[in-house]
Amino acid sequence: MPALASGTSGGTAAPNGVEVMALIRTRGIEKSYRTGAGETFVLRRIDLDIEAGEFVTVMGPSGAGKSTLLSILGMLDADWTGEYWLMNEPVHALKPRARIELNKAYIGFVFQQYHLLDDLTVYENLEIPLSYRNVPRKERQAIVADALDRFQIVGKKDLYPSQLSGGQQQLVAVARAVIAEPRVILADEPTGSLHSSQGRMIMDLLKQLNEEGTTIIQVTHNEEYAAYGNRIIQLRDGWIVDE
Repeated sequence: MPALASGTSGGTAAPNGVEVMALIRTRGIEKSYRTGAGETFVLRRIDLDIEAGEFVTVMGPSGAGKSTLLSILGMLDADWTGEYWLMNEPVHALKPRARIELNKAYIGFVFQQYHLLDDLTVYENLEIPLSYRNVPRKERQAIVADALDRFQIVGKKDLYPSQLSGGQQQLVAVARAVIAEPRVILADEPTGSLHSSQGRMIMDLLKQLNEEGTTIIQVTHNEEYAAYGNRIIQLRDGWIVDE
């Protein structure tokens, strides 16, 4: 892990003179790509402050830049301009390997399409984030056992993703995202391919995790699920248009 930086992003000064910043802070984030007609922007001048413990929903029409923003916050996309701090770390100034380490240390990602590894069992899929953090084998076994129990999937531990229903796969995906106790969970349409009862189950789990202190940032089109959060950010054509 890189050492925490003091930063100069305009945060609030604490009584001891040390700057206190939001858990996530972006300034002037932009994302574009070249076409025959010139430059097309996906995100424009994104300024965000997200405090630890918030549950934030990002909404907007298709093509508004929602998933792109989540990919940048999760450090899955490095092709952007602007400034981004996570846990006081200047992500925009970090080298690729340092960004990877920051991602592993603090970020959990829930994708709409699960992204489970097909050739690994449920147990093995859950074990992977712990192995990234060099958790000892016996400790990994105990943590995975707890996660299987918490998500009520003990009976599925030796099955492969193809042997699970969509709802079961998403449960495993959420369990994998949270098993290493990340500070932030980024959820990109986590209920998009589930029926309503499964969707509510996933949202209830995310809400519970938020109440336990995890910061949640979700992308959704669903007004009911957006209401699980405490704040909504609206994107349109790459711009924040309402908050």
